[in-house]
Amino acid sequence: MSKGHKSTLEKEGIKMLKNVNKKLGNSKISTDRNTSVSFLEDRLFIEGPHSRIRELWFVIKVMIEFIKGFRKLHFCGPCVTVFGSARLDEDHHSYQLARSLGQNLAKTGLTVMTGGGLGIMEAANRGAKEVGGRSVGCDIVLPEKQKPNNYLDCFVTFNYFFVRKVLLFKYSYAFVVMPGGVGTMDELFEAITLIQTKKILSFPVVLIGKEYFEPLIEFLKGMVEEGTIDASDLDLILLTDSVDEAIRHIQKHAVEKFGLNLRKIPTPSILLGEENPLS
Repeated sequence: MSKGHKSTLEKEGIKMLKNVNKKLGNSKISTDRNTSVSFLEDRLFIEGPHSRIRELWFVIKVMIEFIKGFRKLHFCGPCVTVFGSARLDEDHHSYQLARSLGQNLAKTGLTVMTGGGLGIMEAANRGAKEVGGRSVGCDIVLPEKQKPNNYLDCFVTFNYFFVRKVLLFKYSYAFVVMPGGVGTMDELFEAITLIQTKKILSFPVVLIGKEYFEPLIEFLKGMVEEGTIDASDLDLILLTDSVDEAIRHIQKHAVEKFGLNLRKIPTPSILLGEENPLS
């Protein structure tokens, strides 16, 4: 990208973000240079075809993000990814459940992986850290200035949601979904779709929060009645209010089924100058 083009992107991006803030009536969205360029580049890319050079450069940046994630998370060990809202504070019941979940997953010997942000993500990472377990995060650059929580042994920050999502799934053998918004629902249905289409193995998917998720389960049952999904698809999901039940389910359908307690974490290569950030 030329210096002049990048400067134009910065100005246009900052102007756009300021307009968003004005409409929202607040200043929550960061208008710094890097955020504005990243925000506008994403929007421009999905608007349609661009020059071959620009699209080649985009592919190169995506490849660099993937490699950065692969190298950072290569030594994280078998993970369970916990999804949930970034908006719930520590007084919320679901925050405390996620914290307990993180503690129990870590005691099982599994690495707790999250999106690296606040709320449910912070709670799960916090629980893992409190008992000396492994805690990792895949953070994302957002206009709202999301930053990694304080309970991560290591984290990777991504510009692109789809790269982040691949990494959240690549290293995990179970997925726990707690109350959250549209992003959390996206992650839940991504997990179910990958399992349903056999793109990944039948890793356990656990929903914690019966009252919150029961309307969703009823909606899925309606889809079964309409014939748009199979009844067996519902068997992929465990709905519970109990952290203990969730841990038992993961122990049986992930740890024991896939022999995770026998899997060795890769050894860093001296030749490649590697080091294990979790050691």
